[in-house]
Amino acid sequence: MNSLDSEHLMSELKTHKDYIQTDNISDADLIIINTCSVREKPVQKLFSELGSLNKVKKEGAKIGVCGCTASHLGKDIIKRAPYVDFVLGARNVSKIKDIVDIKGAVEVDLDYDESTYSFASNGHSIYKTSANISIGCDKECTYCIVPFTRGDEVSIPLELLVSQIQKSVESGVVEVMLLGQNVNNYGKRFSDGSTKSSFTHLLKEISKIDGLQRIRFTSPHPLHMDDEFIEEFATNPKICKSIHMPLQSGSTKVLKEMKRGYTKEWFLNRALKIKDLVPDVRISTDIIVGFPTESHEDFLDTMDVIEKVRFDQIFNFKYSPRPNTAALSLESIVSDEEASKRLEEVITLHKIHQEELLHQNIGKTMKVLFEELKPNSEISGFSDNYIQVYVKGSEELLGKILDVKITGATRTVLKGEII
Repeated sequence: MNSLDSEHLMSELKTHKDYIQTDNISDADLIIINTCSVREKPVQKLFSELGSLNKVKKEGAKIGVCGCTASHLGKDIIKRAPYVDFVLGARNVSKIKDIVDIKGAVEVDLDYDESTYSFASNGHSIYKTSANISIGCDKECTYCIVPFTRGDEVSIPLELLVSQIQKSVESGVVEVMLLGQNVNNYGKRFSDGSTKSSFTHLLKEISKIDGLQRIRFTSPHPLHMDDEFIEEFATNPKICKSIHMPLQSGSTKVLKEMKRGYTKEWFLNRALKIKDLVPDVRISTDIIVGFPTESHEDFLDTMDVIEKVRFDQIFNFKYSPRPNTAALSLESIVSDEEASKRLEEVITLHKIHQEELLHQNIGKTMKVLFEELKPNSEISGFSDNYIQVYVKGSEELLGKILDVKITGATRTVLKGEII
């Protein structure tokens, strides 16, 4: 989501203000940091990074801070770092062309509506594109700062999405990634008066675009994974068979205290149903250990879910207290030492599963979209179920979807030969 916001910032500046991108910091007339605030560490890094940039930037160059940290710190960023020229919140990306030349500008309106705004084309990849299908979040997860940085959830009109993706396909794109805080809550609220819809309906409509070969999306919410959605995921040939299911905790008690809206049993039912219908599916997840009320028994519930689902990828974190969140007021029963120990247990178990799962692909044939040249005369791409695959090859393979026989595996990638 932040990557797409960054592309929108660059494309708006290129189209409306004649900026071009440079990789050399000393050449830059404008330096932008696009920030995340889901955890505390990136926020801490922001100010040290700003200080470093201020020392090396050329005379007269401007510095702007954008994104989620901009949303929740606002003008305090300029108070702490007076050399910052402007601050632009995550809900205000389209305003970049209006404020880039205004010293001291702070635009962090959480009620600002960009759902019907057509961003300038980014042209970042000729093979793949991303599209926000909604902005903001209506959930009230007690550990999460996102609703306070991205505002209430609003869906992008279906016609605008289809038109945007169609134009990308006409320019050579074969794969789209649909983005939203909870993509499968799509269609509950539109600001343009559109009739309520559903994510499943959106998937069906986007699938009708001729020339579009692959559809990915992230992140769906386990609460909204009804049978209709799972059936469409399993049977639609254009939908890639990888899915992110954010577990957060395997304990029903902790899930309730997190206000996640589902139980351990519901999550397992949905995950195992998907695995039953789609044998080659790749399931990733998010896990938080050390939530303030997490007992040892609660943690064992999380390990039980990991063991039963055998996730292909886990983004695992220690609980990080965030401003404005309900969990901030909870007295923790988990020491930092214990949280670190639990995190290590999750990582260790997942590594075992990850290696076993990847080696099971040896001998299989996969369709791979080749995207990037690598050293040693190799080229890499991703399979339908989102595993990175390396083969011997050169530039003429870029953008092609080809059959690859898998000949080897590490813990994180596959090696193969083009058939």
